[in-house]
This record gives sequence, structure tokens and C-alpha cells, in this order.
Amino acid sequence: MVKENLREVERRIGEACARGGRSRDEVCLIAVSKTKPVEMLKEAYEAGAHVFGENKVQELCEKYDQLPADIDWHLIGHLQRNKVKYIVGKAALIHSVDSLRLAQEISREAEKKGVEVNILIEVNVAEEESKFGVSVAETEELVREAAALPHIHVQGLMTIAPQVEKSEENRPVFHALKKLAVDIKMKNIDNVSMDVLSMGMTGDYETAIEEGATMVRVGTGIFGARNYAV
Repeated sequence: MVKENLREVERRIGEACARGGRSRDEVCLIAVSKTKPVEMLKEAYEAGAHVFGENKVQELCEKYDQLPADIDWHLIGHLQRNKVKYIVGKAALIHSVDSLRLAQEISREAEKKGVEVNILIEVNVAEEESKFGVSVAETEELVREAAALPHIHVQGLMTIAPQVEKSEENRPVFHALKKLAVDIKMKNIDNVSMDVLSMGMTGDYETAIEEGATMVRVGTGIFGARNYAV
């Protein structure tokens, strides 16, 4: 099932890239594997998925030790400051930096371990009370503050769009994040690239790609519905 699902997601990504006038290699597919057993991840890996996203630090760390070393692990869920020490050095990219205090903790831990950490700033574009992330208005200030810290590199922005019935409803959210990234990039802030736009999930990743996503986070579309009882 995983292999067939992955093939279908790849096909749809390719078509979305074509509609957006983009090359397929501009978009990284992150297989979101939260709550899924290692056996399913191995199946996805053998089918060609080498970038996996986890929401929880503990789950990422447990799977990290059981799967091939050439996997890029991305932390896409909310990160608490007291969990930073476990994830620095393991995550290729932390998507969910939403405060200066969190960025400072990542910087301190990176210095201790002698590593560099790539991060994205999480933006709550839709201003949903249930979601983490800074507002669009606050984003540039946090980008500047985080980029000034040692051992951290701000690669771009991430957002979690609202759950909607039709993916088209989220197009304005994705468009706004892309515009924000372009505006910040034009300011040529040191240690800021804005090359990564992490947006779009199983229900709306095609629309996100059409609006400029460079990373899409697909879980259910690859692994099936999640089991939250585990």
C-alpha cells in the first residue's frame, strides 16, 4: 500500500509542478510518519522516500536509531525548549521555530554539540488560535533575531494551513506565505536564505505547490490514516 500511495503522491506532485510552471526537483516531499511503525517507514524508504517528518521529539529519536543513516529527519511539530537537547544534531531541519527563546535554546545546544542547525520560522498565517506560530506582522523581527544567533541558519518559513473541505480555500494562505518570504528575501538579511517554503499537507499540497511550496508534508496520503491510540 505504501509503495502505491507514494507513487500516486509523486504523480500528483509532478502534475502540480507542471501546472505551476515549475521543475519537479524544486519540491521536496516529506513523508510524515508520526504514529507509524518502523516497518512502514522501511517500506516507504525502499520505495524511494528518504525525507521523513515527525511531530514528536521522542518518536523521531526512537526511529532515528532504527532506520538507515542517510535519511533526513525533519521535526515538523511544536518544539518545547526542554526537548531541544534531544533533537539538535539529529534533525536536518526544524520547521517549527516560533519564538526567540526557542531559537536561543537551539543555538545554545548547537554550540554545546559543535553543530549547525537549519531552521524555519513557523508563521500562523491564518491567525488560528489553536495553532502555534508568529503572525505575519511579527515574522521579520523573529527572522532577524534568530539569524543573529550563532550556529543557526534561517532557511525559510513554514505554515500549517487551516483544515478545509476544499484545498482551494487555502490558496490565499499559501500565497501570503510566499509573498512574505519574497519580501523578507529582498531585504538581504545576513544568514537568511528564504529558499524554503514548507506548506501543504495531504489535503492541499497540490495547491501549495502551485503557490510556491518547496516542501510538502504528506502523511495520510502515503501511510493512511493515523492511529492516535498508540
